[in-house]
Amino acid sequence: MDCRTPASGPAAGPRGETLLNDIEYRFHLMGQGPNPLSVDGRTLGQGLPRRRIALPELSAILMHPSCGYADRDAAWRLLVQQARTGDPAWSAGSVGVALPGLRFKAYLLAKLFTGDVQAAIVEQFLRALGTVDLDRPGVVGNLLSAAFSKARTELRDLEPTSSGAPNHAPGAVLPPAPYGHPDLVLARAVTAGAITVQEAELIGATYLEEVSLTAYAERTGQPRWNLYKRRTAAVARLRAAIESGELSDPYADVVNEATATVVLDASTARKRP
Repeated sequence: MDCRTPASGPAAGPRGETLLNDIEYRFHLMGQGPNPLSVDGRTLGQGLPRRRIALPELSAILMHPSCGYADRDAAWRLLVQQARTGDPAWSAGSVGVALPGLRFKAYLLAKLFTGDVQAAIVEQFLRALGTVDLDRPGVVGNLLSAAFSKARTELRDLEPTSSGAPNHAPGAVLPPAPYGHPDLVLARAVTAGAITVQEAELIGATYLEEVSLTAYAERTGQPRWNLYKRRTAAVARLRAAIESGELSDPYADVVNEATATVVLDASTARKRP
């Protein structure tokens, strides 16, 4: 798939309103001036523009539904390699490019915990930059899933009496535009009660972030077959909500298509009734 035409990037929120809005404000500043922090699309190849691409523009390109998985992985491998040089500008730039995914993960965490979910997810994402396996496909998905998992553990430890029930704290605000991003369709589904926070994370990781069900099961310590059954039931409710118009959105078909066409790994498929 060609991804030369970028989607409109998220509008920068007021500086200092929240951590992620402040990061977004600074991130957009990185894309301005005569020498913005950028990558060379000619070196990356794939379907990316054959020119220098400022990181805010790269983020918008990678978010677009037409951008293929190979393009995302090529870009993210370079971003991680640059961050690992120790240059803080590239670490900050990587966080900026990942902001849409980080906002969604923070939204899910804010449904469960009252702690500083944004600080927790950013801190764990920065740590994951140093440990993620670049040979595995779905680099950004692996980064976000690892950050979510570690942040959830950290926040749970800070709230030992937490029951795990949804929490509607003041910080649990739906992320800003672009409202049509597939992750935000899942966020609306959580708010509407069509699926749970845990089901949204499972669907988002295994369908939209290319994390295999086997890898997700190993990471969370849950039986793969149980996860498969839970995901199947959740996807059915999600598709019903989309088809009924409950989650009306111009990009809802992206999630619908993704959950309808994913190919299960062979071992799971053999167990299917």
